[in-house]
Amino acid sequence: MSRRQSSIPARYFNDLYAGERDPWEFETSAYEQAKYDATLAALPRPRYRRGLEIGCSIGVLTVRLASRCASLVAVDVSEKALNAARVRCWTLPNVAFENMSVPAEWPAGTFDLIMLSEVVYYLDAGDVSRLAIGCAPRSSPAGMRFWCTGPEPPTTRSAATTRRNCS
Repeated sequence: MSRRQSSIPARYFNDLYAGERDPWEFETSAYEQAKYDATLAALPRPRYRRGLEIGCSIGVLTVRLASRCASLVAVDVSEKALNAARVRCWTLPNVAFENMSVPAEWPAGTFDLIMLSEVVYYLDAGDVSRLAIGCAPRSSPAGMRFWCTGPEPPTTRSAATTRRNCS
């Protein structure tokens, strides 16, 4: 896959979530559920002290990660998606949400798990570099970074409709 010329701006995701609550069908897709199962099974430790989920969307994976982290910070560029994630996770006191655009912005502190699921292909080469460089000082000494991504952005009926604006 060749890198895109520029990172997808936050407004794309804001517009996408304004049009549909779950544009990638995270809640209902068998593929997404299997991917989450495989992602969690691949984590080498059963528990993490402090986790960071970059690109949490509506919080479907967040709920599952929360059971593995004493504390979890979940971030997304879309406030609309974060609002849905907050509702989904309202009973989870160990989860905090922040509206920000990594790698330009980062939450405070260090993490022993940094999870990037299906976000890297939305970034241009410079932002991928900044992301990789930015993870290092935010990882605790025994920390790990877990990148789960396919060769292309996921497409669903909704994403395929709006994807033409994603360049």
